Amino acid sequence: MVKHLPNAITCLNLFSGCIGVVFAFENNLRYAGYAILISAFLDFFDGMAARLLNISSPMGKQLDSLADMVSFGLLPAVMMFQLISSSTGSYNPVSWLPYIAFMLAIFSALRLAKFNVDVRQGDRFIGLPTPSGALVVMAIPYIIENGGFFGNLFDNRLTLIALTLIVSLLLVAELPLLALKFKSFDFRSNRYRYLLLIIGVALFAMFNFASIPLIILIYILLSIIQNKLTT
Repeated sequence: MVKHLPNAITCLNLFSGCIGVVFAFENNLRYAGYAILISAFLDFFDGMAARLLNISSPMGKQLDSLADMVSFGLLPAVMMFQLISSSTGSYNPVSWLPYIAFMLAIFSALRLAKFNVDVRQGDRFIGLPTPSGALVVMAIPYIIENGGFFGNLFDNRLTLIALTLIVSLLLVAELPLLALKFKSFDFRSNRYRYLLLIIGVALFAMFNFASIPLIILIYILLSIIQNKLTT
């Protein structure tokens, strides 16, 4: 039973993603966003469980990628499709523009396939992890609900299309990024991870889910700084 625990958690990740897709098609983006958040927690804990139990298998790695494709590829793509379809701006309602959102699903598939065969991604990521890209999309409805300058900015279809393309390219970019995998709790070797956690918690406490795009941006900047200082 114990050896199947990580895969069981991965399957719950997939189930949450499937339910989220249903919510997204019904244009219930708040609950679709909750599904992404639940899947992200489960995705973190299935890896942690595998490491703690010292259980690793090729099947588990492939299952994890298949689950992530739904939860962090298809689900955010459907959410972005709905966001672009209902956003402000002048264009024909039957335009093909909202379908650009599915670039997120395509590039997530490329990202996950690349991760499975790229031996460089043991203690770091090359390109934006799919959960991070999905969390950016998850935050958009909350930013729009808050209104103001940023709410109006993210309610514009040109902004949403630009964000779709940027996130898609970051998923497959040759950009080394921090992996939040603590091999020890030593501050010196984990100072950038601790800094990201501290800043992330502070921003989330102030701005709630709307802070996620900023946290992801800081994550990328800290990774770049670390790479520049250690090479």
